Amino acid sequence: MKKTETLQAPGARLYYEVQGSGPVLLMIPGGPTDAGIFAAVTPLLAEHFTVVPYDPRGNSRSVPDDPALEQDIDVHGDDAARLVAELGGEPAYVFGSSGGAQIALNLAARHPELVRVVVAHEPPCVRLLPDADEVAAGMEEVASTYEREGVPAGMQKFNELIGMSEEDAPQGPPSPEQQEMFGRLMGNLGYFLGKGVRPISTYRPDVEALRSGSPKIVVGIGESTEGQLARRSAIALAEQAGLEPVVFPGGHGGFADAPEAFAARLAEVLRA
Repeated sequence: MKKTETLQAPGARLYYEVQGSGPVLLMIPGGPTDAGIFAAVTPLLAEHFTVVPYDPRGNSRSVPDDPALEQDIDVHGDDAARLVAELGGEPAYVFGSSGGAQIALNLAARHPELVRVVVAHEPPCVRLLPDADEVAAGMEEVASTYEREGVPAGMQKFNELIGMSEEDAPQGPPSPEQQEMFGRLMGNLGYFLGKGVRPISTYRPDVEALRSGSPKIVVGIGESTEGQLARRSAIALAEQAGLEPVVFPGGHGGFADAPEAFAARLAEVLRA
């Protein structure tokens, strides 16, 4: 049975969900999404773990005191650390998707004592790319397009830059939970484009700290994301950290478009 909880943190109230039993698996969504993006995969993982997806501050039900503040990956990392501590303080398994993977990497580097294993699935750490300046300029153009022309134009520019198309979206009719989550997501797009794109994409993970081997870092890539920006960034991170990328079923959001295969692969990787 899923429980919903909130945690008061400095500057925000954090919404999170708890389902299952066993060691804690913290699930960090990316971009403008929230805990609902993991709705299809959470019950499958709850057979093995206490699964805890949450809404990062500023998204959906995690309400910041000051929504005008720019997002800060260190603040996000501290929020994740507070959640692990609230859940008992034992080292947790952590899965992060996209921008959530950037948060997971920050958590591992700055609070290693709270983490067993991090699976960073396609983190957009573009500062590790050989064409980093060009991509960073593109992200700046995404944000400035949103500021000039609004959400639709900003999202079009963003999707063009990262190499995503409508074909990459989950296929088939959405479940009621997905429909509800999509409604919340639409309300998060302005915050993401105006306050999130710059800090999330320009955050450079502490590769030296991540090389230490404690906690263990796994860099995930989607089997169908060849040529996309997040996959290129993930591969660059793996190369610089001396790791072999692990292929996961599906695309950038494989947990939504291939949940059963994705959950099986993730459980296998975490247990290893």
